[in-house]
Amino acid sequence: MAADLNELALSIFAVVLGITLWITFWASRRTSSAADFWAAGRGISGVQNGFAIAGDYMSAASFLGIAGLIFLFGFDGFLYSVGFLVAFLTVLFLLAERMRNAGKYTIADVLSFRLKQEPARVAAASGTLAVAAFYLIAQMVGAGVLIQALVGLSFTTSVLITGIFMLCYVVFGGMLATTWVQIVKAVMLMGAATALTIMVLVKIGGNPIDLFNKARDESPSGDAYLAPGLFYTNPIDTVSLGLGLVLGTAGLPHILMRFFTVPNAKAARSSVVWAVFLIGAFYVMTTALGFGARAILGTGGEAAAGAGGNLAAPLLAEELGGGPGTLGGDLMLAVIAAVAFATILAVVAGLVISASGAVAHDLWSGVIRRGRESEHEEVLVARIAAISIGAIAIAVAIIGGQGLNVSFMVGLAFAVAASANFPALLLALTWKRFNTTGAITGVAVGVISSIFLVIVSPKVWPGPDSEGSPIGWTLANPGIVSIPLGFLGCYLGTVLSRSSAAERSFHELNVRAETGIGAEGAVAH
Repeated sequence: MAADLNELALSIFAVVLGITLWITFWASRRTSSAADFWAAGRGISGVQNGFAIAGDYMSAASFLGIAGLIFLFGFDGFLYSVGFLVAFLTVLFLLAERMRNAGKYTIADVLSFRLKQEPARVAAASGTLAVAAFYLIAQMVGAGVLIQALVGLSFTTSVLITGIFMLCYVVFGGMLATTWVQIVKAVMLMGAATALTIMVLVKIGGNPIDLFNKARDESPSGDAYLAPGLFYTNPIDTVSLGLGLVLGTAGLPHILMRFFTVPNAKAARSSVVWAVFLIGAFYVMTTALGFGARAILGTGGEAAAGAGGNLAAPLLAEELGGGPGTLGGDLMLAVIAAVAFATILAVVAGLVISASGAVAHDLWSGVIRRGRESEHEEVLVARIAAISIGAIAIAVAIIGGQGLNVSFMVGLAFAVAASANFPALLLALTWKRFNTTGAITGVAVGVISSIFLVIVSPKVWPGPDSEGSPIGWTLANPGIVSIPLGFLGCYLGTVLSRSSAAERSFHELNVRAETGIGAEGAVAH
C-alpha cells in the first residue's frame, strides 16, 4: 500500500531524471565501438573514475542502512562503516593497477589471458552473474521499498521506474552514461551527507563527544550502545562479516570493471585514492548521521524508522529541516528521497553493465563465437542481454520483492564475491603454478559453499517453527568458512590436476600487470 504522494519529492525526482536522461542522450552519441560501450573509450580520468567508483560503491544500503544500524545498535552498526572503507585498501594494494594492465573489459579477460580461454571465461562469468544477480535484485527491492516510503509511489511503480531508467542508461549510453550518472550521484550524496552532518553538529553544540554521549543517553541500552555486542553477540560472526566486506569488495565485478575505463595504470591508482578519500569521508559522515539520529530522534523515532532503521536518516533530515509538516522539513525529506533514488539508479546501472559483460563479452564472444564476431555484434548482444537481465530483475523484485530480505541478498553477494571471484583473480595474478582447473574448482567451491551456508544460516532457514540451521550452523555470514574454501578449491584444483598452467606464461602476465606493456588501450607512461 503506497503512502500519501509526496509531490515535492516527486518534482525533485523529475529534475534528477531529466539530468540523467540528458547524460544518456549525450553519451549515446559517443558510444559506437565495444571499447566505448564497455570502457567509455578508456577516456575517464583518475579523478572522474574515483567519483564514479564512489558513486557505484555507496549504495542506498550504505546511506540508509548503515545509518539505521548505528541508530539502532550503536557501535556494532559502526563496524559496517569501517568494513566498507577498509575494503578499498585491499583493492588499492592488490588489484587496481594490475587489473587495469592485465585485463580488457571484464574479470574473465584477466583469467583467460593465461588460462584456457573457454573454461576460464565460463567460470568467471558464472561468478560475475551470481554476484550481480543477488546484488541487483536486492537493489531493485530496496528501490521499491524506499521510494514507496519516501515518495508515496506504489512498490510496483517504484521498481518499474527504477528498472526502466536503469536500462536506458546501459542500453543507450553504455559505460559512458553509467559513469556520469555515478559521478552525479556521488556529488549529490556527498553534498547531502555533508549538509546533514554539519546540521547535526550544530544541533548538538558542535562537539562530537557530546554527540556520542547524547546518543548513549537516548538509547534504552545505555552504555552498551557504545560497546560491541549489542547486534553481533558472537565475535566469530563479527570477524566473518569483516572478511566478507573487506575481501568481497575486491571481487565485485561492477567495481572492478571501472578500472578498465581509465587510460593507464597511473590513472587507476589515482582513481582508487580518490575513491578511498570520498568513501572514507562519506562513512565518517554516515556515522555522525546514525548517532545523530539517535541523539535527536531518541526512542520516539524507532517506530517510524522501521524494524531495520532504514528511515532514520530521512527522518533526521526532516527533523533538522523544521519537523514534519513544515516547508523546511518537507524539502529536506524530498532532497534525501531524491538522493536515495539517484543512489539506487547509479548502482543498478553498474550492476547491469557488468552482468551484460559476462553474457555478451565473456560467454557470447569468448565462448560461443570464439572471437569471430564484429564489435557491432558484441554491442548488440550486450544490449539484448542488458534488457533481458533487467527485465528478469524487475519481475523477480515485483513478484517476490517485499518478501525478500534485502540485507541477506547484499550479504550473499559480498560472500560470493569474496569466496569465488577474489581467490581466483588474486591467484591468477600472483601464483605461477595456478591453472585452469584450479580457477574452475575455486569459483565453483566458493559459489556453492557461500550460497549453501547462507541458506542454512539461522537468519534465513525458512519456517516459523524452525529450530534453526539443519546442520547446526550459527553464523549469519559465511565468509570465515567459505573464503578459505574458495582458496582451498583453487589450490587443490591446481596441484591435483595435470593440465598445463596456461596458454601464456605467468611471466608474460606478470610483466604486463606490473608495467602495462601490451595492455589494451594503454597509454605510455
